[in-house]
Amino acid sequence: MKRGDPSYGGLVEITKAYLMLPVGDMDRAVSFYRDVVGLTLDFQSPFWSELRWREATIALHGGGSGEERESWLGFHVTDLDAALAEIEAAGGHQGAERIEGGSRLVDVVDPEGNRLTFGADAP
Repeated sequence: MKRGDPSYGGLVEITKAYLMLPVGDMDRAVSFYRDVVGLTLDFQSPFWSELRWREATIALHGGGSGEERESWLGFHVTDLDAALAEIEAAGGHQGAERIEGGSRLVDVVDPEGNRLTFGADAP
């Protein structure tokens, strides 16, 4: 397929898509997403780091203020209570909990102020 070919689907050839999270402390953020969440570290620098789960890339961008902000990022896990305990132990905290669409969902704030959702199948 080539650009201009109708089966290509667009004029821009995308090689990677990522969700970017601002962070103030890159080492702490990398540790959280690698050691607690379980993402694979692909690249780390003081200003830009990339972690992934399968084909999903989470990019950490230096310069975050630490203020709470919505990220719209979520993770579905097998053991939500264990995940929440690990998050709390690593400096994150949890907020509201709800049941939606057969899933138990909990709002979480990572140590850098990014609001996430962690969920699991509802009991």
